[in-house]
Amino acid sequence: MDPFAHAWEHLSVRREGAVAQVALNRPAARNALNTALMTELTDFARAVRRRSDLTAVILTGSESYFSAGADLAAQGERRRPTLLETREAGMAGPDMCEAWEAIEAVTLVAIEGFCIGGGCALAVACDFRILGAGAYLRLPEVPLGINMSWRSLPRITALVGPARAKRFVMFGEATDAATCLDWGFCDEVAPAGEALAVARAWAAKLAALPPLPVRMTKEAVNAAVAGGAAAATFMDRDQYLLTSRSADFREGVAAFFEKRPGRFQGD
Repeated sequence: MDPFAHAWEHLSVRREGAVAQVALNRPAARNALNTALMTELTDFARAVRRRSDLTAVILTGSESYFSAGADLAAQGERRRPTLLETREAGMAGPDMCEAWEAIEAVTLVAIEGFCIGGGCALAVACDFRILGAGAYLRLPEVPLGINMSWRSLPRITALVGPARAKRFVMFGEATDAATCLDWGFCDEVAPAGEALAVARAWAAKLAALPPLPVRMTKEAVNAAVAGGAAAATFMDRDQYLLTSRSADFREGVAAFFEKRPGRFQGD
């Protein structure tokens, strides 16, 4: 499959020389990550994984938001799946993030507005993050009553350290662009609306470098920080099986849609 000629349903893809640009394009759902969008993101990443004619891949959303995270509305419309079906479906997010992490070209994420839940997990699987001045990251999973999965905790911890990782994940609070830069979550804060332009400038700098040592550096650094990642996250989808069937999760989702505080019982 030629990823630049393929008719994507939920992605807008373009290429300028050695730089590819991929935009999430599901505006009716604020780029919420449903199965179809995650499948397309995974397929694109796998198609360009070893493309030696690419030096950088830029991932972005719309001008006012990156992604609203996992599509809770779509999940609520489904029949109740079996544990086996849920466990299998639970690999869609990890597979997507792993596919983007495995791209040999340097990956950059340009974020305006909100980047929530699974959108954060995808962003931290890439090499660099550029945030517009009004952008923020947030993980709502724990306040909703489920664990943060998608094998993202080691990536988050590697970027910001253990205490800040716990704070970011546990409290589920919005972390603004300035704080993200201070913590190490992002690599530059651009003026509002200019994140994509700054990411393109980074891509141009990368395109001017010798590509072989750049790829070697990326691979070596990723290997250095990922040594214990598999051991730390091999059970996170089974933890999701547990938490997603709890009364607290049902209460958390109900409270989210009803815009009220949750009443959790530890059950």
